[in-house]
Amino acid sequence: MPGILYPTQIKYLKQFKKDEDPLITEMEQYAKEHNVPILSWHSAAFLEQVISMINPKRVLEIGTAIAYSTIRIAKVLKKKSVIHTIEMSEDNAIIAKENIEKSGLVDKIDLKIGNALSIMPQLQKKYDLIFLDADKEDYKRLFDYSMILLKRGGVIFVDNLLWHGLAATKKVPKEYKISTKFIREFNKVFMNQPNLTSTILPIGDGIGLGIKK
Repeated sequence: MPGILYPTQIKYLKQFKKDEDPLITEMEQYAKEHNVPILSWHSAAFLEQVISMINPKRVLEIGTAIAYSTIRIAKVLKKKSVIHTIEMSEDNAIIAKENIEKSGLVDKIDLKIGNALSIMPQLQKKYDLIFLDADKEDYKRLFDYSMILLKRGGVIFVDNLLWHGLAATKKVPKEYKISTKFIREFNKVFMNQPNLTSTILPIGDGIGLGIKK
């Protein structure tokens, strides 16, 4: 598949990657060995910068996986700030729980297991930042719920909007045609949402960043 950056650019940028704590490195290796999709390291670094800038008190993550981004977010949250994270896969949730316990950030992380489309309507309080990184076919509905739960002035951060570069490619491999279609349709919705100032950035696999009006 085509990529977003040339290999030489990726290699150049990697020299600036900061040394992570052992748990982060362990999770990156686990994800690589078990083919678990996680946020790319430079997207994660950008998300951490956003967290540091806006200092959210309440964060919602849709798509925990093994809690890689969950823990990275929690590490930069200030005292009394929390992240609620939703994971549908019970197998992933077991690993996520283990990683959260290892991180020592249990008091900042609330893991909810189940379908986000069922859990989100039950959430009462609004969030300062919402991170969406779930099944692509559900992006539109999850985004609609996110806009309800996001505070005015809050930030939404969405991963995979360039989808390995395929969102902007004419020839899409057969196995990616459906997912690419979902991403292209979502991007139109995201960029034309009337109560959102939004942009798509060529970071990682394509980051959608929006501020609710």
